Amino acid sequence: MAFFMFGPGNLHALSVRLRILGGSTTFQYGPFNWCVQRRWKKPVDSARTRLEGRTRDHRLDKLMVQLRNLKLALALREVISQQRNGYASLQLLSKWRHEVGLNIEIGAFFKKYPHIFQIYVHPVKRNYCCKITQKMADLIAEEDAVIRENEADIVQRLKKLLMLSVNGTLNMHALWLVRRELGLLDDYRSSMLPKHRHDLYLESPDTLSLVSRDDELAVAKIEEWRKKEYIEKWLAESETRYAFPINFPTGFKIEKGFREKLKSWQRLPYTKPYEKNDSHPIHNVERLEKRVVGILHELLSLTVEKIIPLERLSHFRRVFGMEVNLRELLLKYPGIFYISTKGSAQTVILRESYTKGCLIEPNHVYNVRRKMLDLILSGCRSVGEPESAAWLAEEYAEGSCHELQNMFQVDTANTILQRETDSDSYIKNHNSEELLHQHFCGSQEQSE
Repeated sequence: MAFFMFGPGNLHALSVRLRILGGSTTFQYGPFNWCVQRRWKKPVDSARTRLEGRTRDHRLDKLMVQLRNLKLALALREVISQQRNGYASLQLLSKWRHEVGLNIEIGAFFKKYPHIFQIYVHPVKRNYCCKITQKMADLIAEEDAVIRENEADIVQRLKKLLMLSVNGTLNMHALWLVRRELGLLDDYRSSMLPKHRHDLYLESPDTLSLVSRDDELAVAKIEEWRKKEYIEKWLAESETRYAFPINFPTGFKIEKGFREKLKSWQRLPYTKPYEKNDSHPIHNVERLEKRVVGILHELLSLTVEKIIPLERLSHFRRVFGMEVNLRELLLKYPGIFYISTKGSAQTVILRESYTKGCLIEPNHVYNVRRKMLDLILSGCRSVGEPESAAWLAEEYAEGSCHELQNMFQVDTANTILQRETDSDSYIKNHNSEELLHQHFCGSQEQSE
């Protein structure tokens, strides 16, 4: 009897009748779900969910993608520069593809940026090789020269970072991770620090210390903006003394009561970055958070491009006394900071420093790096004839007789890079091979 009453056909007919009569879309109570309780889950509010639901700045995200491509190009350039002759075969570079974080074929990446990489057929080994173009080599040399010329500014930058720290010391490994963001050379430990022992000294192999505190440098970058706002806009001192520049991204939704909270937060006094907490102990959570915001703002202002990866920023958390969750704090103030997840990493950007994807107040190092980025943005445009005639002649002249006799070895270039499919490039490569073959035959006849 129970089988006929609660069979599949009867249950389906009963659910249809109840849906028609009561307008219900589900069979809420029955013999199989009468003991099941329906619980409403509270929506999760965490740093991860706020990061996914934040208002995105597409211009800054696009800039991060472009900077990632430049970073990959510089990493590959570093691999090529370590080779003896200043070039490397694509077969060798393909082995380092995953080490530098490249997720596409090495030949396809080189073809996208002909202003940076030059691909050619080696006249002796008969395989595809790559070298850095003269444009990119000149820019790298220019960046190195500009950094050495502005060494005094870099020393002041390091002194201000040491003054931001709790005990006037910084870990050398943390500095090494952000050396490019701070405009430091790779050999700054041996080339720069010995020249400025009256300002900086190595307390231990892993610790950089400050010799003496300079009160003239103990002024945050934000104070210049506050002074400008006070003079030009005729604002009250209470509105600018502890305020921060706010610049929300396009599409940011302002809820009811948000403006009042923001106005009261702008007037909230706090212990400024270069002031010590010992003289002014902080017991208010909001004031503590505002002090951390001021330290992060000053740290980003000291970088070259006002950008720093979030992962590397965490190395300075305890040194600067920022005992909070940095990602949650940065997401709490979207008008001051922006976290971009593009470029395979989470990057913190100071919003007030950028407009339309460009730095408002550029410096000398940024100008050179911007020229490098322009080579990335150029892509395949304005590419003239390859400047490899002299290079090929030089490589051919340096080839040994043993290598010339082994020219019949199997060409492995097809496994590395697909040959050009268009007829123009094929004819050009074919003509260059014929010229090299004629030159080789002529030299063999003369030797006989």
